[in-house]
Amino acid sequence: MVNTELRFLWWLHRRLAPDPRENHCWSPYSVTATLGLLAETTRGRTRAEVVEALGMDPADPEFVESLNAAASPEAESPDSVALAIANRLWTDERLPLETDSPAALEQRFGAGIHTAPFRDAPERARERINQDVADVTRQLIPELVKPGAVNSETVAALVNALYLKAPWQEVFDPNETRTGSFRTPDGELPVSLMRVSARLGYAHHHGWQVVRAGVAGGFDAFVLLPDAELATAEPALDHATLLRLLEAVEQCPVELRLPRFAVAGSGELDEPLAALGVRRAFTPAADFAPLTPRPLRISTALHEAVLRVDEHGVEGAAATAVMMRLTSLFDDPVRIRVDRPFLFLLRHRQSGFVHFLARITDPGRPA
Repeated sequence: MVNTELRFLWWLHRRLAPDPRENHCWSPYSVTATLGLLAETTRGRTRAEVVEALGMDPADPEFVESLNAAASPEAESPDSVALAIANRLWTDERLPLETDSPAALEQRFGAGIHTAPFRDAPERARERINQDVADVTRQLIPELVKPGAVNSETVAALVNALYLKAPWQEVFDPNETRTGSFRTPDGELPVSLMRVSARLGYAHHHGWQVVRAGVAGGFDAFVLLPDAELATAEPALDHATLLRLLEAVEQCPVELRLPRFAVAGSGELDEPLAALGVRRAFTPAADFAPLTPRPLRISTALHEAVLRVDEHGVEGAAATAVMMRLTSLFDDPVRIRVDRPFLFLLRHRQSGFVHFLARITDPGRPA
């Protein structure tokens, strides 16, 4: 599954961050988990497109086992490791749900099922989702769903949120941090370069140097430094070569100088997912029958991620939301303006007897 996951990761990375001269950050785990939730709530060609894009079937027990394993730090992790992952299904109070799909989301993905007043109070629904994401991500992502993404046509949302904070296994001594230069596409800039000297994973293949440093909780941090300019090297890198690079590292003495950094990325996933073949879910042809008998389609898919790296370790948060609307809206109330003569009938409900029948041609005339 690792090779399949890297293929999906790299394809989507190229569509989310096409300019190798720009900072960007996103969470493949969060997007993959959300697409797993999406597959659980769809069927037919709609589901098949999600499976084809992922390159793996979320119905495969290995898929869920891998997600769950990635959501749990190793047992011997220190108390300083914090990892929180939450899956949610938010629905309008009046959206009828099938019983099997929500139950499967709870059982297979640990998803919480919540209601929100999408139709009656869309802004309150948006705030409720954002508050939940902010709580999970320790306020690093305070507003995943931006104004306008929820309106009276929105009826449901699938959301994944994650937070990770973990220290390095090999300590970067803050006293060893020095100011150095960093060559950006716009010229050299001063940065704070951290330093660690230890036995780390290292490889130099295919025009890339790779360093692997351990992070508590069962994580590895990889630094991939191209021999050529990144703007030239990254477009030429494919997922198979990336996998070979990650697998080529071997332990050896390494002195690593790494800049502190904080990076973020956000935006809509609509076009990148469409480029991967996930199209039907965004159209009236979408089939969400496992979730609800009402015809749904995705209105937009949102993603945001934040990553901070310093001498103390790694802190990151990410969230993904798939917002859904009815293909045909909830029936609006039939509006009748009684502004002309009419009949009025009062009938006893149980017996059927009509107690009164009246014709009203002038409601203002006294009886």
